[in-house]
Parts: sequence; C-alpha cells; structure tokens
Amino acid sequence: MIAHSPFWAFAGILLHLIGAAACAVAAIWLSRQPVTKRSDRRPTIAALMLTGLWAAVVAAYGLTSHPAVAAETARDLAWLLIIYRLFAADGRDQNIRAVRPVMLVLCIVELLHPLLIYLGSYLKVDAVVSAAVWQTITLFHILVAIGSLVLLHNLYGGAARETRDALRWSAAGLAGFWAVELNHYVVAYLAGSPALEFSALRGLVAGMMAVPLALGASNGLAGRVIRASHSVAFKSLSLLLIGGYLLVMFGAAQLLSMIEGDLGPLAQIGFLVAAATVTLLWMPSERMRGWLRVTVLKHLFQHRYDYREEWMRFTETIGRSGGDNASLYERSAKAMADVINSPAALLILPGEDGLLEEVADWKWASDGRPALRLPPKLASALEREEHILELDAIRSGHSSPGFEPPQELLANPSAWVLVPLLHFDRLAGAVLLARPHVPRRLDWEDFDLLKVIARQLASYIAEHENQSALMERAQFDDFNRRIAFVMHDIKNIASQLSLLARNAEKHAENPEFRRDMLVTLRSGSDKLNQLLARLGRYGTGGPAALAPVDLATLARSLIDRFDAIHKVTLTRLDPCTVLADAEGLEQSLVHLVQNAIDASEPDMPITLEIRSDGLSGTIVLADSGSGMDPDFLRHRLFKPFVSSKDGGFGIGAFEARELVRAMGGRMDVQSRPEIGTRFTIILPLAEAARVMKSNSSQEAA
Repeated sequence: MIAHSPFWAFAGILLHLIGAAACAVAAIWLSRQPVTKRSDRRPTIAALMLTGLWAAVVAAYGLTSHPAVAAETARDLAWLLIIYRLFAADGRDQNIRAVRPVMLVLCIVELLHPLLIYLGSYLKVDAVVSAAVWQTITLFHILVAIGSLVLLHNLYGGAARETRDALRWSAAGLAGFWAVELNHYVVAYLAGSPALEFSALRGLVAGMMAVPLALGASNGLAGRVIRASHSVAFKSLSLLLIGGYLLVMFGAAQLLSMIEGDLGPLAQIGFLVAAATVTLLWMPSERMRGWLRVTVLKHLFQHRYDYREEWMRFTETIGRSGGDNASLYERSAKAMADVINSPAALLILPGEDGLLEEVADWKWASDGRPALRLPPKLASALEREEHILELDAIRSGHSSPGFEPPQELLANPSAWVLVPLLHFDRLAGAVLLARPHVPRRLDWEDFDLLKVIARQLASYIAEHENQSALMERAQFDDFNRRIAFVMHDIKNIASQLSLLARNAEKHAENPEFRRDMLVTLRSGSDKLNQLLARLGRYGTGGPAALAPVDLATLARSLIDRFDAIHKVTLTRLDPCTVLADAEGLEQSLVHLVQNAIDASEPDMPITLEIRSDGLSGTIVLADSGSGMDPDFLRHRLFKPFVSSKDGGFGIGAFEARELVRAMGGRMDVQSRPEIGTRFTIILPLAEAARVMKSNSSQEAA
C-alpha cells in the first residue's frame, strides 16, 4: 500500500542501515560500560539489538514484509518492557495497580499486529475487508504509541526532582521514538497509506534515539526514589488523552472524506504545521507550560497532603509546649517547618523600631551570626503580594522587583523559603525555613497550605502579643496605684521636713548644732523632692529638662564611682558634649554598669567607650559576662516586673531605656549567651541640636 519513489526508496534503505549500525554500536558501547544498579540496563541492550535487527530487515526486505512486521512487533514489545522496568526501579510495578493492566493491554494489542496481517494475507478476503484490516492495524499502532507516551508522561511527571536527572535521557529517547511512531501511523491513517518520507525517516530516528537511551541506561539509579502517580488521575488522564486525540483525528478524517479532491497531502502538511505550531508556542513558554502543569495537577491529581493529619499535627504543636518548655514562638517556627519537612526554622517579628528581626528559632544553628533583620522594602513587598519567597530562584537570578532579601540571607546555603505571616492583610512577621535533606521545587499545593498555616500562625501570634500587652497594662495599673500612695506619703514627709527646717532656722539655740541639722535636713528634702519630680514626670509623660552634658566628665565620674567594686576600662574618649538630662543619663549608666558587674566574673573586663561622629555622641558599654539569649533580649529585658535577679523589681532596664528616649536618644543592645553584652546609647550633640533647632525656626518663620 506504499507508493513507490526511487529516491525515497533508496533513502529509506540507506537511513535504515544507518539506524541499524547506530543501534549496534550503542548496544556494544553500553555492554562495555561498568555495571550499574539500574534494572533497565540489560533490557535496553536487548531492545537496541532488536531495533537494529528491525532496521536491517526493513532495509533488506521492505517495510511491509512479514519478517519486518515480526521484527517491529518484537522491537515494540522490548521498548514497552523498558518503560515497565523504569517504573519498577523502586517497586512502582508492584505499588501502582494501573501500570500492569495498561502494560498487559498494550502488549496484547501489539501481538495482534502479526495475527491480523496473517489473516489479511493468507485468507481469501475482498478489498473492503483487506482495507478494514489495514485500518485496524494502523489504529492499533496509534493506540500503542499513545499508551506508551501516556506511560512516559506519568513516569517522568511523577518522579521526584532528584530522580528526573537519572530518567531524563531514557525518557527523552523513548518519547522521541514513540512520538515519531504516532505521527507516522496517524498520517498513514489519514492518507490511506504510509508516507514515504515518514517511512524512510523512521530508520534515522531509530539510530538517533539509540544515543540518549544508551546514555540513560549507563548511569546509576541507586538510592533514588520515584514517587508514584495516583491511580485515579493516571486512568483519567490516560483516557482523556487517548480519547481526545482519537476523536480529533477521526473527526479530521471524516471531514476530509466529505470534501472532493485529493486532500491527503494537504492533511499531512496541515498536521505537521499544527504540531510544529503547538510545539513552538508551548515548549519555549515557561508561563504556558507552568499554567498547564498546575491546572492538570490541581484538577486531576489527588492532593499530596492529608489535610486532616496536617491540621491535627499543627494544632498539637501549637497547643502544647511539650517537655522542653518551648515558647509559642519556637512552636510556631516548628509548626511551619513540619509542613514541608524542613529541619529548622527562624521566626521573624517586628522589633521595637518596627523592623522585622529574628526573635526565635527552632533547631537553627546560630554559629555566632548576628540576628537576622529584613529590610523595610522587602517587608512592604511581602505584605503587598503575600508572596512566598523561594531563595534558590533568587540565587539563580529569577528575582522580582522589590523582593531583594539581604545578602547575608542569600549567602546562607541553609536558607530555603521565606513565608510571610499576614494578619488582617498586615504583615505580622515571617518564617524562614531551612533547606530539607531532599530539597524539591514547591508547587501550588505547597504554597496554598503554607499560606493557610501562615495566616493561622499570624492570628495566634497577634493574640499572644495582645494578651501580653493586656497583662502588662494590668501590672502597670497596679503599680501606678501603689506608687500613688507612696508619692502621697513621701510628699507628706517632704513637707514635714521642710517645716522642721524652717522652724529650726528661727529657734536655733546652738548655732553649730542647728547648722549641721539644717544641712542634713535640706539634703534629705532635696533628694525627696528630686524623687518626686522624677516619679511625677514618669506618670504625666512630661519631657526632661535637657542641657549640654560633657560625656568625658560623666565617664570619668562613673569609672571613679565603681573603681572600688569592679574595674571599668575607658577604651576611647572623644571630646563630646551632648544634649541630655545629666541626672537621668547618669542614673541610666549606673544601672547598666551595675548589671554588667553582676553578669561578669571579678576578673572579666568591662569597657566604656565615648565617641562622636559630628552629629551624635555614642556611649558603648561592653562586658564579657554570661550574656542573654534572643528570647530574653526581646521579651523580658525591657519588660517591667521581670527580673533575672533574686529580689529584683524588674524595672531598672525599662527605666534606663525610657530615660534615654525622653532625652531624644536611642538605646540598642546586642548580646549572645556565654559571649557578652554590648549596650549602645546614642544622643544628639548639643551643637548639632542647636543648629537643627535654629534651622527649624527659620523654616517655620
């Protein structure tokens, strides 16, 4: 049924001989490679030899000869076996019930080819029956090719990311082979006979596909696991692909049969043009292929997660701290990490200055690194888009505007995914997940589940923060009530002492005695009045009286004061006069130095540094004591009524920071357990403050 053309007949013989030689060379080369653990190595050698035999038989006897038909059936069965062995690499032939029935059906259909040809050749049938037999054989070839391509799709599409490298060459070779077979028999069915061009090129294709198949079977698959496709999706997708393709082809054939004229060549050209157009539009487009993949997976494939189990595990992790007394922040990081089997996680929440900073971790190695902080631009982008950031994509150059994480984050190979926590469409924090032991590319289902968990975590954290604020407010109310009585009593004492001093002045009998008494009484009265003024300022929120303060003089006074208790070393002393409240600043520094002494051994150094940058003066107090962990640093150091010392009232650090803030300054602290603590106080220079105030007045005028 093939039309004769001298050129294509000669080309077919030559190309099939080339294909036979290429298959023989590939089989010999593969047999000499070191033995691997791949179960498809020996079947691939046998399949290459059978393919080479088929190509040689076609070159010698022709495409429709009985030896060529038998060789083609043996060749196709061999390649079906290769697909089955690739599924069986991790036991998928045992676990997926849909694979064996499909394989069995395809093999039976393939074995019907020589039987039908025998019936059509040796039984006395008329032309109509002979044409029907030929069409049936062609349809069977189409069915086997489509079934093989569907199996390859499920094999490669269901493979884990780390396994696809091992399958890539074999899958590519088999896909190319079966795609050419499919197009050959579809064109033959539509045209009524095989096309000489396709028939000749099949030999060359056989030789070309021998190269990737030999390369694929030569590498190892040890230790690799292939994830199975779900059986329902497998059957549905296979049925849709086969049925849809056949319906389109049969519809095209019927349409062409209704039009007068010889449109067989037009059908061949149209089919090739359509296939090339789809390939050119679909294959280069990442967006189109990604959309198609997500759509198919989302609507045809079962979910990867058991959402009931995930929700139960999440609520159990959040609801109870366990034996290690983990805080809510640590449990939140763990709950997010458990979703995608991440070995560690960091929780990032807004700090005192509103910037996102690391507050807790779960199994994340610190290695002496500074606490992680996210830039405001990245925080704004995360809040606006609720975009889960895959750091590997950014490292490979696929970043979006606004989503630029800090370099120290990209430099950390453990950092994998950054998940934003949104509460009422406001960014409440973020969770940084570590790279799992077997990393993979996240898909739509991972993103959906991470976003749901993130919103729930943000709600829990916001509720916890609100509850802590309410408890703190209640403690402040109680403290204010107590202080009101204390202030009233102290005020009475101050009034009595003042009256006693005035009466003693008027009725003094012994001038020397009275003079000493007056000095003592006035000193006590001054101190009480200063205390009242300070306490009254805290209660009303009134600003402190600011004046130029020489930090050099203050530093020397502080060193002399503690010299008998613990040596404080002055490491740098720049001339520096700041605008501050001298009494409040001294009180803050006294408290910080005393804390440093309490946290340090007697022989451990405590250093004091005074420096100026022309706009502000900086006081740096550092010790090498026990240090503080990030949880204490964020949640307890500046919280009133929380003290790490026996008998401590827990308001000293809070008072020191509030005094500095009242002067228009800022206090920062850095600390690491067993390394030490560094407090930094920054205040505006008196001259700089004067110039800025003068400029502001001129602009206002």
